[in-house]
Amino acid sequence: MFLRLYERGLAYRDDAMVNWCPQDRTVLANEQVVEGRCERCGTEVIKRALTQWFFRITDYAQRLLDDMDQLEPGWPAEILTMQRNWIGHSEGAHIDFTVEGHPEPVRIFTTRPDTLFGATFFVLAFDAPLAAQLCAPECRDVFDSYARKVSASTDIERLATDRTKTGVFLGRYGVNPANGERIPVYASDYVLATYGTGAVMAVPAHDQRDLDFARALGIPVRTVVDTGEADPARTGVATTGAGVLICSGHFTGRSSAEARAAIVADLVGAGYRRGRGHLSAAGLAVVAAEILGHTDSHHPLRRVRAGAGARRPVAGPAAGQRLPAAPGRRPRTTGQCARVGQRVVPALRRGGPA
Repeated sequence: MFLRLYERGLAYRDDAMVNWCPQDRTVLANEQVVEGRCERCGTEVIKRALTQWFFRITDYAQRLLDDMDQLEPGWPAEILTMQRNWIGHSEGAHIDFTVEGHPEPVRIFTTRPDTLFGATFFVLAFDAPLAAQLCAPECRDVFDSYARKVSASTDIERLATDRTKTGVFLGRYGVNPANGERIPVYASDYVLATYGTGAVMAVPAHDQRDLDFARALGIPVRTVVDTGEADPARTGVATTGAGVLICSGHFTGRSSAEARAAIVADLVGAGYRRGRGHLSAAGLAVVAAEILGHTDSHHPLRRVRAGAGARRPVAGPAAGQRLPAAPGRRPRTTGQCARVGQRVVPALRRGGPA
C-alpha cells in the first residue's frame, strides 16, 4: 500500500518540527505534552527537526468534505464540524513578498487576497528555518532567547485564540506587492511552520490573531474591507467577513469576491490553489524499505536511510521461506498469518518494526 502511494506521488519525505523527549528519546503527540513536559517521565520537551514521511491527504480534502454531506443528518453536528476542521481544506493564493536580506521572494499562502492592501506587517513562524536566516545580526540574541522560551509550546497552545500573542522584530522589512509599502518582519509562535510556507502577511483589521498581535506590539491597523461593522482598531474585534473594498487602490469599491479574483490576476498571476497540509508517518521509511518484491538496491526507497551512521534497510526473507518457530508453535512461512492462515504482505522481517 505504501509503495502505491509513493509511486503516485502521495507519499513524500520532508523535515518537520516534532515534540521530542530527551529522556525517553521519542516523539510525543501534542496531547502527550503537559505544561511543556513529557506526561510519562516529566522531562522538559524540546522541539526537534526530524526527516519524516508524509501523506498528501489534502489532495483529497474536497472529496472528503463533499462525501461528508452524505452523513447528514444521521451524524451529530458537532462530530461533523470537528471532522471538517480536522480536514482543514483552504482555498486561496500564493503571493510573493520581497524581504530585505533574502535573495529570493518569500512566498506566503493566504485565503484572503482581497485584504492584501491591509497588510501592515509580516510574520514568520519562529521555528521556521527562514526566521533564523532572515534575522539581522543585531537582533540575533533577542531572537534566540525568544525561540528558547517558546519552543516547548505545542501547536494546540500556539493556535489558542485566548493565548497572549508574543513575538520579536527580526530587523528586516518586506515589501507589500500591492502598494510597495515597507512592512516590518516579525517572528512569532502564533504562526506554524507547517501551515503554508510558515510565513503570513498580517492583516490585523481582518484577522483576530493578527489584530491581537498588532495591539500587543503597537503595530498600525488598517481597515480595507468595509463589512458594516465597527473599526477593529477601536473595538479590538477583527471584521473577518466579506464586504466592499476601501483604501485598496483601483480595487476600491469591488466586492470581496470580485476583488479576490482581480487581485490574484493583476498582482499575483498564479491563480488559486489549495493549501498545503500533511499527516506525519514517522518511521515508514524503514518499514517501506523492507517490502519484499522491491528488493532492488536501486529502488529509491532502499536509499532513504543511506549515509554515515545511518541504518541501512535489510531485505527480509523470501516469500514462502520457513521461519523458525517459537517454543510450542509450529513453523510458518512469511506468506501466511500464524493464527488464521490468511495471506499477508510478506513485508517485514520477523521481529522487525511494525
